[in-house]
Amino acid sequence: MTFDRLRSRLIVALAATLTASAALLAPALSPTPIGVLGTASAQGCPDIEVVFARGTNEDAGLGVVGGTFVDQLRGKVGGRSVGAYAVNYPATFDFLKAAAGANDASGHIQYMVNTCPNTRLVLGGYSQGAAVIDVISAVPVPGIGFDNPLPPNVPEHVAAIAVFGNPSAKLGLPLTVSPVWGGRSIDLCNPGDPICQTNGEDVAAHRAYAGGPTNVAADFVAGHL
Repeated sequence: MTFDRLRSRLIVALAATLTASAALLAPALSPTPIGVLGTASAQGCPDIEVVFARGTNEDAGLGVVGGTFVDQLRGKVGGRSVGAYAVNYPATFDFLKAAAGANDASGHIQYMVNTCPNTRLVLGGYSQGAAVIDVISAVPVPGIGFDNPLPPNVPEHVAAIAVFGNPSAKLGLPLTVSPVWGGRSIDLCNPGDPICQTNGEDVAAHRAYAGGPTNVAADFVAGHL
């Protein structure tokens, strides 16, 4: 069985991983939705385009983690223009709706490849948004609603991937071990984060990616652009 096919089977388990953690995360996340930063829209074709999926219960837009990451990246790319696309999906506790995010992200990526072939793409996601990136980086999974796979030529347009609190890491398949995406991926998991670390119990760790971790990711991505 190939890596991607194994990964595809485990994508189905991502929803179960997130659902199992929902009872722990909901009290911390539900009272005050986060993610007040909106989508940054580039005019024409930017030098770099970040496609980012926010985390569970964040307001529509890039989310706090995504917005911080994009802002930090802009300061590291030597004045090149950086556009940002906020993946359009519910990001609710109905985690199977991550497939809708995967379809939307894939659609925008394909649009950029076709319309702006010289733009370097950066893919990213936080928490459930990282699962969105997991879905589009594997072969399609029948039955979960993802029906817009990336064409074979997309990897040549993607400079880097940055994900935070990625549930597939808890399943033993961080993006860094992918034969296609691994060398250009950074998959960050804070110690104790229950979403991405086995036996993790520190909810605060899952909410602590904006700042130091996003800056580490921005340095990594800038090095691949």
